[in-house]
Amino acid sequence: MGAFFIRECTAELHEKIGLIGSTIFKGDALQILRSLPSESVQCAVTSPPYWGLRDYHIDGQIGLEPTLPQFINRLVAVFNEVKRILKQDGVLWLNIGDGYTSGNRGWRAPDRKNPARAMNVRPDTPEGLKPKDLLGVPWRLAFALRQDGWYLRSDIIWNKPNAMPESVKDRPTRSHEYLFLLSKSEKYYYDHESVMEMNGRGRRNRRTVWDICTQPFPESHFATFPPELVDPCILAGSRAGDYVLDPFFGSGTVGIVCQKRGRKYIGVELHPDYFDMAVRRLSEREKQLDLLEIAK
Repeated sequence: MGAFFIRECTAELHEKIGLIGSTIFKGDALQILRSLPSESVQCAVTSPPYWGLRDYHIDGQIGLEPTLPQFINRLVAVFNEVKRILKQDGVLWLNIGDGYTSGNRGWRAPDRKNPARAMNVRPDTPEGLKPKDLLGVPWRLAFALRQDGWYLRSDIIWNKPNAMPESVKDRPTRSHEYLFLLSKSEKYYYDHESVMEMNGRGRRNRRTVWDICTQPFPESHFATFPPELVDPCILAGSRAGDYVLDPFFGSGTVGIVCQKRGRKYIGVELHPDYFDMAVRRLSEREKQLDLLEIAK
């Protein structure tokens, strides 16, 4: 899809930004989304920060709000802007994981296999819940988005065959997350043929349990959004040449898949380290694509 553009937004934006090709923005998601033109993007694919599970040590981060309703409300505001930016037949694919109450313990110990889980601050147990309760964040968010006008079309189970082991002895080890398909309108673009599955009788409509392994990323201490999870979302939710949006761009996996599938992408990332990581990954991928074109 050619070169991409880089924009750093440190001050409040007052004018709409025109889309001129694949672009990565560094800055606050809500602020930047408000500057993007309405009905300009066909599909959004994203995985926002989870509540109370990671401290990214950056001002303005989402995920460490004092209360769960505050976290949900912040995400609803972000996705309300996503809805405005989507075309009338656009869709949102939203990956979100769950967690457990902290029991009002304001910290979490490090783990030898997962050092990034260590935290010096954790939100208190939400009102109405008990220590060790499952929070139910994915469905709380899905219902809040539906209340905000989204069509909640499907819940997909992302099953992780290589899920991280847990030391718990009083419940099963969690090995899945949710992926929700939401649409802006009752009728929307969805290319079911592009993501059909193979079974013993041939091809069939894709099911709602996807077996996809997590993938470690060498530049970070966490498992990134795997391309195999993003790929069917982009294939089903957009056409070649369309814009795909990820307001929580992270290390740029949505952009990598868009490069592969001939889509343009808009990424927004607040954390400067992840922003730089995404720029490096996408630049390297662009060079590889240019070399392949030259070799043809």
